[in-house]
Amino acid sequence: MKECNQDDMEALILIREFEELLLAKHSEGKLHGTTHTCLGQEYIPVAIRKFFLKGDQIFSNHRGHGHYLARFNDPAGLLAEIMGKRGAVCNGVGGSQHIRVAGFFSTGIQGHGIGLAVGMAFSKKRNGNNDVVYCFIGDGTWGQGIVYESLNIASLERLPLIVIVENNGIAQTTATVNALSGTIEDRARAFGIDYLKIVDKDIALIREKTGTPILDARREPHPLLIEFVTDRLGPHSKGDDTRSSYQLSDIRKRDWYEQMRSDRGEIFQIAESRVRRRLRQVVEEVESSPLSDSVLYL
Repeated sequence: MKECNQDDMEALILIREFEELLLAKHSEGKLHGTTHTCLGQEYIPVAIRKFFLKGDQIFSNHRGHGHYLARFNDPAGLLAEIMGKRGAVCNGVGGSQHIRVAGFFSTGIQGHGIGLAVGMAFSKKRNGNNDVVYCFIGDGTWGQGIVYESLNIASLERLPLIVIVENNGIAQTTATVNALSGTIEDRARAFGIDYLKIVDKDIALIREKTGTPILDARREPHPLLIEFVTDRLGPHSKGDDTRSSYQLSDIRKRDWYEQMRSDRGEIFQIAESRVRRRLRQVVEEVESSPLSDSVLYL
């Protein structure tokens, strides 16, 4: 990631630090319920965010904190939501997985988002304003029938739908190779949907490869599926990781974070310190805030 600019670098670090913060707060007993971090996958929404326009819609999933932060740069609102405090994005009733604000929607139900995304893409096309709909799903979602129904309709109707598959090779605790026959590419092409595979973690290279296909889907509406081959550095939720120490060690060797730290040296350290100061202030403000009125009446 030698070509990563300062703004992108801080966005990447912010998502990493935010996710590690959540796991720490759970360990301290300051957060309840569950949370699904995107550790290892942060570069995907940061790279794609360059192509987000004001009228676009994002449909996220249970592992969606990075998607939200890449779009809105709002750690205070998201942390308040997860902690049920005032100033929360959804008054504290959505929690970690269910966020709804203008231009963004997340749900913890596997495959739920893509069905909604197709409906929204149909509306966007009918309005003729060149907006597109982004839908983030994982490799584990391909066991849901709604995925195939949605791809079929998107292709038939030539909808401006960009499906971003974050293929981290594991669905909760099941390796993808043990649950998915064939390939995601074959599935996309079976519906006549444009397909692009990304194995890079370099922001500039990702944008170079995805920029034109995304622009084409916007100018002449049609669905596009981009599969990112990535790694899930953390557990499925808080501590349910059945992978061996050898597997996890191998994944850590591919982690973009340490690669960037090595490549960028002092520039990275300065950005990291700035982000950490910002998050410390966010934590102080959110933890000192009262519970949201909506949470108090639950």
